Amino acid sequence: MYKYSKLFIKNALFALTFIIAFVVIAFSLLTLYIDKQTQAHKKTIQTISQQFVSNEQSIEEIAAKLATILTASTDYQTLIIKNNATVLFSFQSKQIPPLNIVLTKRKTVSTGKLNLQVQYKLGFTGIIDFLIQLFIGVMVLAIIFVFISAQLNYKLQSIIFGIISKQISNELAKINDADFITQENDNEQLFEIPALKKGITEIRAMMTEQFKNTTNLEIEAHVDSLTGIENRNRFVQFYEKQIVQESPVKFGVLLITRCSELQTINQVHGYNSGDNYIIKVADIIKSALVTRPAGKLFRLNSSDFATILPNEQLKSAEQYASELTLKFNDYQQINELDSVAFTGLVYFDKSKPLGELLALADTGVSVAQTQKPNSWYSQTNINILTDNSANFGSQNWRQEIDGVLEFGRINLLVQPIQPSGRNTRVYGEILARFLNANNDMLPTATFIAMAEKLDKIIQIDRLIIETAIKVITSKNMLDSSYGINLSARSINDEHFMIWLERKLLREPGIAPRLVFEISELGLQQNIKTAKRLVDMLHRVGSRVTVERFGVGLTSFKFFRDLTPDFIKMDSSYTRDIDDDKNNQYFLRLMVDLAHRLGINVLAESVESQEEKHTLEKLFIDGCQGYYVGKPTPL
Repeated sequence: MYKYSKLFIKNALFALTFIIAFVVIAFSLLTLYIDKQTQAHKKTIQTISQQFVSNEQSIEEIAAKLATILTASTDYQTLIIKNNATVLFSFQSKQIPPLNIVLTKRKTVSTGKLNLQVQYKLGFTGIIDFLIQLFIGVMVLAIIFVFISAQLNYKLQSIIFGIISKQISNELAKINDADFITQENDNEQLFEIPALKKGITEIRAMMTEQFKNTTNLEIEAHVDSLTGIENRNRFVQFYEKQIVQESPVKFGVLLITRCSELQTINQVHGYNSGDNYIIKVADIIKSALVTRPAGKLFRLNSSDFATILPNEQLKSAEQYASELTLKFNDYQQINELDSVAFTGLVYFDKSKPLGELLALADTGVSVAQTQKPNSWYSQTNINILTDNSANFGSQNWRQEIDGVLEFGRINLLVQPIQPSGRNTRVYGEILARFLNANNDMLPTATFIAMAEKLDKIIQIDRLIIETAIKVITSKNMLDSSYGINLSARSINDEHFMIWLERKLLREPGIAPRLVFEISELGLQQNIKTAKRLVDMLHRVGSRVTVERFGVGLTSFKFFRDLTPDFIKMDSSYTRDIDDDKNNQYFLRLMVDLAHRLGINVLAESVESQEEKHTLEKLFIDGCQGYYVGKPTPL
């Protein structure tokens, strides 16, 4: 009886779903039909009323005749004919189905020269009655289906279970007749049945495999694959279970350590070097945590690590942060980096929500980045997120950027591009480094990102151009050419374009020695502006490089119309090119097409002799990277 009830409920739910779907579809189609007919009837009224325009009868007689014609040809719910505010004719149907009232909308039609207004609601009594009867029929059929289907399914299952039970009984009888099972060793003899033994083996194998898969998924969900450190998911779990809930951890310090050079290393040295850099920073933090065994380390994202020091006061955590700085400084000197990582600290107790702590620690990182390389900063102002200093980190960066602009605190380096042939004209790329008030290097990637965010990047571009021209002129370095990067924001700014053209026109001796590098994505933002920029730079004698080529989806037709002088392939195409046949084929095709258009092709992030040799065999015009030459002061 229980099985029959389950079948009945299952079939009833199916029938109910079918009925609901039928009602929704029918209601939608009926609504659409009624709206369409109501709108179409407006034209019918206007057409009929035109027949009375030249009629000399009174307005009341015309209204009566119009009403007669309309009511004779159409089923109305309501029909009212007015002359201004005077009602000349009114009709209200006595039998109106409820659905007709809900679905039918009143419309008003003006008859133009007759100065009559016709208000109407069409009646759809027939079609609505038909749908109601159809719905009742569907309901009855559904109920019959539920009972009959449940009965048939119940009988079918009974037959199937009967057959299975009979087969099992027969097999057991055979086993008894053959004396496979004895009273003394029932279990052992049972497992000697070949089919049963095979089935149990397969089930064990499946369970073992499932357990391995579950374990692997658990590791992937909570452990960072690169460093082997627990990830952000585990960090959130740890904070909620070990700190927020009842536990021995009553307070502590959260530290966010940001790897400031990851983006630069990825672009200049390649992603393998970036991975090695992250692994090394993780190892440094682990080594510093040896003296604090209760500390927990997590990797939050590609560049950020989180460290929790449970039951530790802020002063003690600051000593730990100072130890980190010393270790980062050693690593920086060995690897000739501008910086390694910056740390923000914040004290917490059980009352602090995690999101607020992360925001406070992040502002600490932003402040630390405006100080010496690898610095740390303790965010002790717990009201910073709600008071007027909510953008404390941004304010510090604004002050630093304004200081760089006002006092010209900028150093310029140049990294050479080595030509592949004697007749190829290439250049050295100018790289900018920015200093704070103490002449300490600011992290370049963060500085550029904050200049973009604070709408200062155009002024930074102008400072780099002015400083580069000044240095090249003062040192009489006109025998070589130099590349200067332009941001997408600058090339789309009309005032900057006017300033740049005038600046280059005033420097006729140096303008031909400058090559302006613009990213492919930056040019794609506004093709007309990009074309105007290239034409202007060519007009004053300068040249243009489209850098990071291959990241976007720009067609060669665009470059044929744009006519740049160089394209610089994105590092993802040149990295490990000696082992990547697909990239070799793609790069050879790009070189051939570019040369047909008179464009030279350059490769960046060349880090080995094998890469350089392969690129030269592909007829690349020039190579840039640490293997070819490191940046040196301009």
